[in-house]
Amino acid sequence: MTQAPKQPNPEFAKKVVEAGGKTLNLCFQCGTCTGSCPSGRQTAFRTRKLVRRAQLGLKDDIMNNEDLWLCTTCYTCYERCPRGVEIVDVIMALRNMSVKEGHMAPQHKKVAELISKTGHMVNLRDEDKALRKKLGLAEVPPTVLEVVEGLEQVKKICAATGFDKLIEGGSK
Repeated sequence: MTQAPKQPNPEFAKKVVEAGGKTLNLCFQCGTCTGSCPSGRQTAFRTRKLVRRAQLGLKDDIMNNEDLWLCTTCYTCYERCPRGVEIVDVIMALRNMSVKEGHMAPQHKKVAELISKTGHMVNLRDEDKALRKKLGLAEVPPTVLEVVEGLEQVKKICAATGFDKLIEGGSK
């Protein structure tokens, strides 16, 4: 059984531009981004393909695709792009759109949950506290982990922006 050809959706491409990927249409598919990508050397991630799918408006090929989450946001692609395409901005716009639809890579969801609950991207374990003490540092760094009011502010921001709700819905 053959699949029907995928239909480009220019409206989706416009939404990507409006969501922050303003230089999306400058890309002429030279492949410099893919050839420069450190993540692409270790994974199946192909920056150029993701950008092309966005240009064509192939929403279904992007929103629930693991590739969207393989970018490390190192900006190597942008720094080497001969057209000045702000590729990381395009990818971040796509990620934001994807999360709003309830898709989020599990590892990103875990980090987002930690930020929402603790104010940090990395959990402070007992082993970490012991090592900090051994090194002559305070067991808890002078951050929202130590300043309760700071953590409350982080939680208020997450609630006010709806970030906490996005995390609840964002699972693959």
